[in-house]
Amino acid sequence: MKNAPYITDDTIVFGLLMLLLAFVFYTSSIKEGFWKKFYVIFPSLLMCYLLPSIFSSLNIISPEWSEVAENGETVTKKSSIYFVASRYLLPAALVLMTLSIDLKAMFKLGPKALIMFFTGTIGVIIGGPIAILIVSIFSPETVGGAGFDAVWRGLSTLAGSWIGGGANQAAMLEVFKYNQEKYGAMVLVDIVVANIWMAVLLFGIGRKEKIDKWLKADNSSIEELKNKVSTYAASVTRNPSLTDLMIILGIAFTAVGLSHWGSNTISDILKANFEAVNDPTTFVSTFGDRFFWMVTFATALGIIFSFTKLKQYEGAGASKIGSVFIYILVASIGMKMDLGSVLSNPGLLVVGLIWMAIHVLLLIIVAKIIKAPFFFLAVGSKANIGGAASAPIIASAFHPSLASVGVLLAVFGYVVGTYGALLCAYLMEISAPIQ
Repeated sequence: MKNAPYITDDTIVFGLLMLLLAFVFYTSSIKEGFWKKFYVIFPSLLMCYLLPSIFSSLNIISPEWSEVAENGETVTKKSSIYFVASRYLLPAALVLMTLSIDLKAMFKLGPKALIMFFTGTIGVIIGGPIAILIVSIFSPETVGGAGFDAVWRGLSTLAGSWIGGGANQAAMLEVFKYNQEKYGAMVLVDIVVANIWMAVLLFGIGRKEKIDKWLKADNSSIEELKNKVSTYAASVTRNPSLTDLMIILGIAFTAVGLSHWGSNTISDILKANFEAVNDPTTFVSTFGDRFFWMVTFATALGIIFSFTKLKQYEGAGASKIGSVFIYILVASIGMKMDLGSVLSNPGLLVVGLIWMAIHVLLLIIVAKIIKAPFFFLAVGSKANIGGAASAPIIASAFHPSLASVGVLLAVFGYVVGTYGALLCAYLMEISAPIQ
């Protein structure tokens, strides 16, 4: 773990992140000269992600570090920025960006979204054992180990994270009892590889037209959804008053409060009354996770509000405020990426990169066969790898009205994550070299 960064005060770190976001938005608004050429190559959303990671890599800021206390003990300290962004700003953004949703147009997106999601899931399930088989040819010790030190046990936590999310990852750690002293290396591979893929996707979004042309994709249903939402927003657009802005924030954070209350209540009731919910090996264990219910409640509230007069606040900038929250979340995720750590564990990193490459290759093959737009490929992947914290970011990068598509697919990830990861883990156990 890194030593204390130069800036440890979250208030100052948050100010720096906001400065970086403002810098990116200002420079990307310049439509001539160097900055215009720069953002043709590097999309603005990618830079909102990369700049915080550069500062983190230089140890100016950090999501987590160790310090020596007065009594001589080494203590771990964490920044709370990502927690606040994911637990408060994310559900607020989901509500505001779902407020103007058109469910009929969304259902017309067809089955390709689900096909790409499940393709991504299968890619993770088969990618793990294939990666172990490949690496075992030239470095069997990297994927070997015996007992609770067996590397496949640790990689099972990656399978949980890359199909569902944090809850599924924790479930795999509980099920397979991987040596927790070595678990940090798995977390590192998870963060590095997943964030490299995130950066690649953000880069690809800037070239989505070329990618869709190569895939020969039919974008009509996506464009219809975007146009319906945009047309409605234009019909109710007005210069927002202070009252409008306060009501929008009231809608958002009342929904955040309700989402947390609902998630805590349901999670506690289920855990208290159903033993299976407390068993991480079962399908229903996902329903004991508070983050799962928080995302579900926030999305449901946004959909409910879209059938009321509250929908009209889209005209006063509801989705724009939601986008602000999403960009803060992007910066906080970027802060977790330490570019210098990429080569700190090359063996396991190679396993992770091969694994991710198989996931991506399968997605590309299926997208090419069914002529799925790049949007479905990107969101289907991130609904697995990243879940509800990342899928709406990628979806909203295409258009704010599409954020809810990412959330709904991420919910599928939570549900199938545990069983998918269990299957992957058993396949990796078979594939691992005998020690």
